[in-house]
Amino acid sequence: MNEHSRPEKASKDGITVSVAEAKARFSELLKRAAAGEEIHVTRHGKPYVRLGPETEDKPKRRRIGAFAQVPLRMSDDFDVLGLEWTEYLK
Repeated sequence: MNEHSRPEKASKDGITVSVAEAKARFSELLKRAAAGEEIHVTRHGKPYVRLGPETEDKPKRRRIGAFAQVPLRMSDDFDVLGLEWTEYLK
């Protein structure tokens, strides 16, 4: 049995089809992927590509200027006020 005659295989992660099967059913597979199903495409029996729904990723925040390469960290007690604030807060 060659790659062109293998049927689709279903799993909890979606379905798996060969390149030839994906080519023959491309429109159908795109609709299924857009609906949320993951389509795994194999080539010569090995994982090749994956089709799935488009996701709206949050854009990464860019660090600007001198801080671009500096790992920033906030102290565990950043919200604890010092004694000098006692009189001010009365």
